[in-house]
Amino acid sequence: MPSAMITSKGQITIPKPIRLLLKVRSGDRLDFLVDQRGQVVLRAGGADVTELRGLLRQPGRRPVSVPDMNKAIARRHGSHK
Repeated sequence: MPSAMITSKGQITIPKPIRLLLKVRSGDRLDFLVDQRGQVVLRAGGADVTELRGLLRQPGRRPVSVPDMNKAIARRHGSHK
């Protein structure tokens, strides 16, 4: 299993097998995502936005409609439309 050490400045060097797997090179951006179990997932930045679908979903919570979001924003900012 590839591993890395953190420097005193909080930096790490991504092991070559992981860089190859992610297809990243110097200057590329990496994203760190925390899943529902608290595990950190590392992925190449600039990923397709469709991959984010469901990231914030919470079981048992109903989806909020756009009109309901607009009402909540208006309430928060003191405007009643």
